[in-house]
Amino acid sequence: MRIAYQYRLKPTKEQKAQIDNWLSMLCAQYNYLLADRFRWYEQNRCSVNACPLVCHLPELRNNPNYYSQKKSLPNLKKTHPWYKDIHSQVLQDAVKRVKLAFDKFIKGDSKGKRSGRPRFKKTHRYRTFTYPQMKEGCLEDNLITLPKIGKVKVVLHRPIPDGFKIKTATITRKCDKYYLVLSLEDKTVPVRAASASPKVKPDINPDSIIGIDVGLKEFLTTSEGETIQVPQYYRKAQKRLKVIQKRVSRRKKGGVNRLKAIKQLGRQHKKVADKRKDFHFKTANYLLSKYDVVAHEKLNVKGLAKSRLAKSVLDAGWSSFLTILTSKALNAGLLAVPVSAQNTSQNCSGCGKKVPKKLHVRWHDCPHCGCNLDRDHNAAINIKNRAAGQSVLKAQCLRSDGWIDWEAYTEPVRSV
Repeated sequence: MRIAYQYRLKPTKEQKAQIDNWLSMLCAQYNYLLADRFRWYEQNRCSVNACPLVCHLPELRNNPNYYSQKKSLPNLKKTHPWYKDIHSQVLQDAVKRVKLAFDKFIKGDSKGKRSGRPRFKKTHRYRTFTYPQMKEGCLEDNLITLPKIGKVKVVLHRPIPDGFKIKTATITRKCDKYYLVLSLEDKTVPVRAASASPKVKPDINPDSIIGIDVGLKEFLTTSEGETIQVPQYYRKAQKRLKVIQKRVSRRKKGGVNRLKAIKQLGRQHKKVADKRKDFHFKTANYLLSKYDVVAHEKLNVKGLAKSRLAKSVLDAGWSSFLTILTSKALNAGLLAVPVSAQNTSQNCSGCGKKVPKKLHVRWHDCPHCGCNLDRDHNAAINIKNRAAGQSVLKAQCLRSDGWIDWEAYTEPVRSV
């Protein structure tokens, strides 16, 4: 099993200068290797499926791949001796990043979805490097030993769990601050494949279920009628962000004062993102501490972010919240059940009949059964009913081996 912990780094002035120098050199090497791949790609492809009898092609050469580019690193250190200052495995990891970026562009991911053309990075855009291997005992008290950098102070706000060993270490520069991400592994805990079913607690109570409906008026409304307000961190910070953004726009491009203003703007944006992330974690923890099963809608957040409500949708961060909720539920042995979002606001939670209403109508008043309650509360009850209506949910949760059929209980139910 692998988990990742992030800590704040407090390097000295010399160590900061060394880290920044490494990032600058790695950025240059990343761009060079990426350009080499693009050069081969442009010279050795043809837009048609046939060539004329007489064609003038440049001299063909082997396709640069991960291993051939990796073999070029010793020669790089001869022609550019300053690259000897970088740890060899850190330099090799930069080659791996080029491979992953180019493969996603040409071949696509495991589902066949291709990403856009990889971009050449500016120095301030290349902010991370990784040590693929770390020695045992590299972390002592609040000091971590990074090869060729030395001992760096770490703010250990939480201890490393027992049984876990440090496998990799990633150094990231954010808004002129430095962070350490440790990848921890415990081989005694079996690794769950992506297609495998999650394991739940043997004593989980399927009747302890809650449905939540996320929205913009309230961040979420539960099927019990409880609401959590939208914090709107970005909208509250807009006034301050506007002032700093003007400051950036008025500075001369390439000047020192412009870089200072950009760093100040980055710190302000990071503050907003950190507040939102903290809110999401606390909300997810609150729900999972009260209920064993949390049902929510399958939302197309990317599509909603293209509407006129884009700013409010992205400020709420539904996608991030649901990801955190699902991850925390799996780690705790609980369940986060996604159900179909179709007609959850239109159907009546009392009789199940459809009661059409426009988006601005915030109250549900059923003419068939007399059900009268808030629109979001009605939707949350429908979400709960859909999850509870999946009979396999209760049956699989009560199995003695503690395993459930993920595909079975997430299958949406047609009728409520």
